Parts: sequence; structure tokens; C-alpha cells
Amino acid sequence: MKKAGLALFAIVAFVFVNNTSFLATPPGSEPVLVAHRGIGQDFSRDGLTGESCTAARLIPSDHSYLENTIPSMRAAYDFGADIVEFDVHRTTDDRFAVFHDWTLDCRTNGSGVTRKQSLDSLQSLDIGYGYTADGVTFPFRGQGVGMMPSLMDVLAEFGDRQLLIDIKSQDPTEGELMAEVLSSLTPEQRARTMVYGGGQPVSVIRERLPDVRTIWQRRLRQCLKGYAALGWTGFVPESCKRSVVMVPANYAKWLWGWPNRFLQRMDAAGSMVVVIGDYAGEGYSQGIDELEHLERLPSDYSGGIWTDRIDIIGPAVRGRRQGPGAGR
Repeated sequence: MKKAGLALFAIVAFVFVNNTSFLATPPGSEPVLVAHRGIGQDFSRDGLTGESCTAARLIPSDHSYLENTIPSMRAAYDFGADIVEFDVHRTTDDRFAVFHDWTLDCRTNGSGVTRKQSLDSLQSLDIGYGYTADGVTFPFRGQGVGMMPSLMDVLAEFGDRQLLIDIKSQDPTEGELMAEVLSSLTPEQRARTMVYGGGQPVSVIRERLPDVRTIWQRRLRQCLKGYAALGWTGFVPESCKRSVVMVPANYAKWLWGWPNRFLQRMDAAGSMVVVIGDYAGEGYSQGIDELEHLERLPSDYSGGIWTDRIDIIGPAVRGRRQGPGAGR
């Protein structure tokens, strides 16, 4: 019995020492901010479903930026973003348009499926056409004409920045086309570029370009489940490697070695950890969008933070970076 007790104590001590974050230094000095779609107009989430037109749920703001545009991305970096996330659709002329919605009807003066249009046709639309808070007034109509960028526009404008590309389809040929585009970049640019989204196209990119970090939903689930089972030993599943590991904020504390040991392990595996909003059983929330949500993260947290409100979170984190009295 005494030997069994000593063995049990040794196991518990090993698990504690191997996973306590107190004995691990943060792998970085500050959080990495990911601006979802750059900076855009906020919308009401009350009763939101996958079929809701978010542009018709406008919450009036004090800026005029429209998501997924060059000005909105530039503003996101100015607010403190380290990485800008944006969405792409393959066009009928085998290029990529930067736009979130699967169809055009909600946000623009066009109609139909986005990927069934040519790039020139898409870039002639008014992407601010559908924004409204009351269904009567449309404050951005006429202001978004010609503002839908192409992937090449974004790469040309922000080639020296970190970018996260969301492929909206499950078409593997999109992965082939995207791999061709990314293979034309320098190795340094590819190292700053990450891709996620549809499993079929993103898996093609992962196979073709091993220097590009990738993730898709099924692989992310495998990563987190595998780590939950064996991470106490320090083992990192293959599905977690060379990835963008998105962690719901309310699950993070249950990860072995959270935060610093976990961040160290993923960093050693070539992966970036990004905390997103709470998982509530019906999908992930948009991000860490309020100061009270930011305060829930450990004070020395140096992983990624996903946010729809870089205009709120960016200055708050920048204030932390600069120390007490910043901005006074």
C-alpha cells in the first residue's frame, strides 16, 4: 500500500510539475491581436441565426469602415492588429474576391451566389448598399462602390503584414488555385500567411505548402480532443502541428498547461494559438469584443486574441503594452 501511495504521489507530482504554468515563462511578451474582417460595422446578435442578414441589423457606430476592404484592414492595423483575417471566394475567372457572404443579396446591390460572378462584376457593386438599422435609412449606400478588393489587392497592399485567409467553400479546386497564388510569394511572406476554412481546399494547401499554417474545423476538433487526452504528458497531436489552434475562451482553462506551458508546446509545434469567444453549444461566438472579456485572460497571456472590435481591444492591449499612464 505504501509503494502504491508513493507511486500515485509521483504520478500526481509529475502531472503537476509538467503542466503548471507557474514554472513556464510566456513564449512572447504580449498578445497577438487578430482583427476579424478588419474593422467593420457592428450588428445586433439577438436572435441571430445562420440565415440572418447582419447588414440589416446595423448598430450605429462612430466610424464608416466596411469590413473586408483595404481601408478597414489598414485601420485595423492602425488600431493595433497584428494579423487581419479576411474572407475569399473564387470567381468565375479564377481569381479571388475578398467578401464574407456566400451570396450578394444581403450586403450589396447585386444578387446571386458570390462565387458565380466574375471579379470585375463583383468589383462594380456597392458593398455598402444593404446596411441599415431600421430598414428605412441606408447610411452607406453609394459609399461602397468598387470597394470589394481582390486577394491580389490585399497581398500587394499588406505583403509585409501577417494575414489569415478564410476560404468559404468546400471546393478542393479552390485549394489548388490558392496554393498557386501563395506559392508565388516569397518564403517570408508565406511564413506570415495562414489559411483556414473549408476542409477540402485547406487540406490541399496544407499538403502543397508545408510552410503555411492551416486549420479546418474537423482537424481542430481532433487537435483539442487529442490534447485533452494526452497533453498532460507533454504530447502534442499531429493534428495540432503547423496549425492555427483556435481555443474557445471558456474552455481554455481546462487545457493542460494553460496558458504558458500550452503556448510553449504549440509554439514548438509550429502553431499559433488564438483565443476566440465562448463556446455555447451552437458554435463559436465572434470573438473577444468587450473589455470585461479581455480581463478574463491571464495578465501574462501572450497568445492570439480574436476580435471583431479591434477598435476597442486594440487600444486596451496597446495600453497594457505601454504600461501605466499610456495615452495620458
